Amino acid sequence: QVQLVESGGGLVQPGGSLRLSCVASGITFTTYAMRWYRQAPGKQRELVAHLGSGGASSGVINYADSVKGRFTISRDDAKNTVFLQMNSLKPEDTAVYYCNALRAVRGVVTNDYWGQGTQVTVSS
Repeated sequence: QVQLVESGGGLVQPGGSLRLSCVASGITFTTYAMRWYRQAPGKQRELVAHLGSGGASSGVINYADSVKGRFTISRDDAKNTVFLQMNSLKPEDTAVYYCNALRAVRGVVTNDYWGQGTQVTVSS
């Protein structure tokens, strides 16, 4: 059974930091690209950060323009965990953040798993 369990969300003041974690089980973690998405009330889910498979130091990394320079995605393959370090948080970062594990073969998605989400609220 595949499980992705997020943690680390909460309430933080503008300018503050949070570190989200997502622990995966039931998958061969190193073969999956890992992503963080977020969904704010009334808005579509958006991709925040992507870290490709191939090991913690060789995976392709991409960020949404809105978080570049503030958020950092990383992974610890030994612990089947992906992280999202969020600095200089803004009220517009308020959303439910979801962890996603994705595997594709020649561009075709073969496996796609989601966590349950963790709430991040940025407010004074």
